[in-house]
Amino acid sequence: MTTGVPTSTAPRRRSPARTYFPLAIAAWLVLEIWLLGLAAGALGGGGVALLLAGGLVLGAVVTKRAGRRAFKNLTDTFQQAQAGRQPAAQQPGTGNGLTMLAGLLLMLPGLLSDAAGLLLLLPPVRAWIGRRAARSLERKMASAPAGTFGDAFQQARIHYPDGKVVTGEVIHGEVIREDGPQRPDSGYRPPLTP
Repeated sequence: MTTGVPTSTAPRRRSPARTYFPLAIAAWLVLEIWLLGLAAGALGGGGVALLLAGGLVLGAVVTKRAGRRAFKNLTDTFQQAQAGRQPAAQQPGTGNGLTMLAGLLLMLPGLLSDAAGLLLLLPPVRAWIGRRAARSLERKMASAPAGTFGDAFQQARIHYPDGKVVTGEVIHGEVIREDGPQRPDSGYRPPLTP
């Protein structure tokens, strides 16, 4: 019985990311402990404790502020959709995900994570990382074979917001209609709510 899934006899190779990621985490932890030891020698135990507490408080403030901004953006988007207007698309790096990541890095105890969190708070750095992440995700989704997670995203784009399926052939993300007449209400329609 065939399932349509190709079977291969060659063993799958372990990806380099799975091989080196645990080593990178271990090296990062050793470096963080070493830097905290150096800082304790220069500032004393109380100075390092204040430094870590300051990073924790700053990280909590940044994360809370980014979360509130994300919730406000979400409610604004829902209100625009209910009013019949198409929500404006955001540019990569302008969202709150990287700001929340910066807050989480600030909350982690350590000087390297604090430096990385402070760098992520800078808007040009956030925009650059957001663009790189968006390009990488698009490249991965475009090269994904059929039946994978990337293909599921491609299939999700073929549906109208109200759940009706668009018929036709998909070429480079664009639907080529074969059924002739266009839908009379082809303008923006907000998604149906339960």
